[in-house]
Amino acid sequence: MIQSTLLRATDYPRMPWKNGGGSTEEIARDTGAGLEGFGWRLSIADIAESGGFSSFAGYQRIITVLQGTGMTLNVDGRDARPLLPLDAFAFSGASQVSCTLLDGAIRDFNLIYCPERYVARLQWLDGQQRFFTQAHTVLVFGAAEQAWVDMGNTPVQALGRYDCLRVDGNTEVMEIALDGLCCVIELTAV
Repeated sequence: MIQSTLLRATDYPRMPWKNGGGSTEEIARDTGAGLEGFGWRLSIADIAESGGFSSFAGYQRIITVLQGTGMTLNVDGRDARPLLPLDAFAFSGASQVSCTLLDGAIRDFNLIYCPERYVARLQWLDGQQRFFTQAHTVLVFGAAEQAWVDMGNTPVQALGRYDCLRVDGNTEVMEIALDGLCCVIELTAV
């Protein structure tokens, strides 16, 4: 049975980074507590200064700048392209990663998942969009002041900035219509 939960940005718990260098607002996760045992985790981090990232061996990471000018990541000794707002970038959680801020503090959006447990797809969509998914779990993250999500047989959900609609238990092809700037994450157990 499909279950949808509207997660409000004002309710996200704040937790310290694994390396102690800052804190993160956790949006959602599948299981586990703290920074261990989860199969996937979605969060927002505020980065006030250039520095190192926490290591998450056994995981894949996808990061996107939400606010601020952007940053350049150095991954295992190599500089990546500059990451500007809404430009997603994937890297191994086991990599040695540091960032250089381009012009002041940023806020970023992170998906961390275990590829041995989940197949993940992340995409940014803007305006009126319609798509179909067979993913067991779908997360729709609103990045605009307002966005709307319509799954057909349930009331239309209104998302405020950084709210997230979590849909679990999908077992069929599901149609989702969006209106507004959103990040859609599809997760299916391996």
